[in-house]
Order: sequence, then structure tokens, then C-alpha cells
Amino acid sequence: MTQSKLARRQILKSAIASAAAVGVAAPLAAHAQGATVTWRMQALWDGGTTPQKFEEKFVARVAELTGGRFKINLFAAGQIVPAAQAFDAVRGGAFEMMKTFDGYEAGKIPSFAFTSTIPFGFAESDDYEAWFYEKGGLDLVRQAYAPAGLHYIAPTVYGQEPLHSKVPIRKMADLAGKKGRFVGLASAVMGAMGVSVTPLPTGEVYSALDKGVIDMADRGDLTANFEAGLAEVAKYVIVPGFHQPTTATAYVANKGAFEKLPAEFKAALAVAAREVSSSLRQHILVNDASVLAKYEAKGCEVIRFNAADVAAARPKAMAAWRAATKGDALATKILDSQIAFMKELGLLA
Repeated sequence: MTQSKLARRQILKSAIASAAAVGVAAPLAAHAQGATVTWRMQALWDGGTTPQKFEEKFVARVAELTGGRFKINLFAAGQIVPAAQAFDAVRGGAFEMMKTFDGYEAGKIPSFAFTSTIPFGFAESDDYEAWFYEKGGLDLVRQAYAPAGLHYIAPTVYGQEPLHSKVPIRKMADLAGKKGRFVGLASAVMGAMGVSVTPLPTGEVYSALDKGVIDMADRGDLTANFEAGLAEVAKYVIVPGFHQPTTATAYVANKGAFEKLPAEFKAALAVAAREVSSSLRQHILVNDASVLAKYEAKGCEVIRFNAADVAAARPKAMAAWRAATKGDALATKILDSQIAFMKELGLLA
């Protein structure tokens, strides 16, 4: 066989191989583009409430960004499993995703004390959100979730959660000896302030206040709490919410399910989560002023704490922050990162 014939045969074989590869790849690509995924997600909120409506926007946005190929069926709090069981249910694959408050699991995973709220800490939601996105917070909280077989997608960051009380609380010293519902780091800090703390699920706050099991509670933002009827069972609304000046709830997925998603779907989750974070925060900002008038119309007194009184209690709170790390290396790294950023912002000396 001549050299030229051999060369032509090699070229022909290469062309046939390339065509075959294209023939295989094209259907696979078409299949990938047409693939659909359906997940189930349980949220923190009751159906019909404002926060739940924003979860509806979240799942709708994910579907929109993926051309309808990634559908998330949304359930309200407790519809699939009781709220306290959601962590283990998603971890075990009973459903793929939850909206949660990291502080619920802070007793088991110390890092979570600092990824949901910092009592007496970040004063503005943008400050706290910047820690997640600009100061490495997302990577740190993902490290905390990974050993549990879970993937932290993104936070929803909004402002204060007020304190609702059956008795007047006009200064920091009035907290001592009271019974209160708090979760996460707020439990440790309010305990340091002399409060007898009970970490009840969100859905039990109304009943506990109504029956006098607790004197006061945090629960959600002002609008969500009004919708939940807290004006009927707690006639004192204390602001600012020094125990929870900024709040981060979290989109968390089963790690195995998340890793199976195509990159496009993962990106859709991240984009939709960040959009919901800012839109809910702005919605709450607009509504807070008007909803306070609604509390007053229901016979509630709005008590505004003195800023100097709050600042004077911060050193005691900071000692509780450090104790809440329980010596855990990752929790300590997270807290040190946050304190360094607070100093950069001028919030701490």
C-alpha cells in the first residue's frame, strides 16, 4: 500500500470515528437539555403567610430559570414531617430540600450558632449577608453541613426579630427571672441575661404565650408575627430586636441529590435564593413601619430599648458567643471571622 493510500485510509477512519462520536454525543446532549428533575421542599412557615409566599416565589423562579425542567414541590412547615425532624429527614433522603434556621441544630453542631443570627452583633442585614458572600461565610457554613450529608445552598437574610412579651420589658435588667422562647445563639445569650430559656418550635410560640408557659418569645419578623396572631397573646412588642438584630434562614439540600444536579440547576438555586433574600428583606423593611401601627391598634404597646442600655450588655453577650463555640475548631473559626469583620465595620472596638 502506498504512503498516500495509507494516509487517506487513516483520515477516513478518523472521520468515521468523529462522526460516530458526534452521533452519540448529540442525543446525550439533547437528553440532558430535556431532562427534568422534581424535588420536594419543606419550608419553615405556615401556608398563606408572607414568608411562605416568598418561598413560592423561590420555587417559581427556579422553574423559570431552568425552562420548567427543575420543579420543586413546596410544602409548608410540618406538612411532610414535624419541623424538628426536617434536618434528619432531608439528611436521610426522605425529601430533597428544606428551608431551615441553623440555630435549631446548634446544640449538635456548634457552628450553626453563628450562621443564623448574632445577638448584639451585626446591626444591619447587609453586613451579615456580606459576611456570607464576601468574607467566606458560605464556604465555612458548607463545611459545617457537609459531615451531615447536607449541602448549604444560600441564606435568606433579613432584619430584626422583635421580642413579644406578656409583661413589660423596658430595660435590659428587666429580662432577669423571665421565661422566654429562644433558639440557637440567642438561647445562650438570653440565658446569660438571666432568662430561663425554652427552645420551642416556631409553631408552638403562640400557644406557649397564650397559656403562660413563657413570658416572652422571639418568633419571626414583625409582619409574620402579626399574621400569626401574636398581638392577641403578647401585648408588649420590644424593638429593636437586640437578641436577633439580623436573621439568616437557610436553603439546605440533601448532598447526594444536590451533587446529581446539572450545573445549570445548581446555579438556578443559587440565583433564586439570592434574589429572594433581597426581595424579602426589602418587603419587610417597607412593611415594618406600618405593621407596628397594627399592633398598637390591637392594644399592644411598642417599647423601644435605649441604645446605650443595649451597648452596655454587649460584653456579656460576647462572652456567651465564645462559650457557644464549645471549643469546636470550625465554630471558633467562624466566630473569629465574624468578629474581625465587625471590627472592620466599626461595630466592635
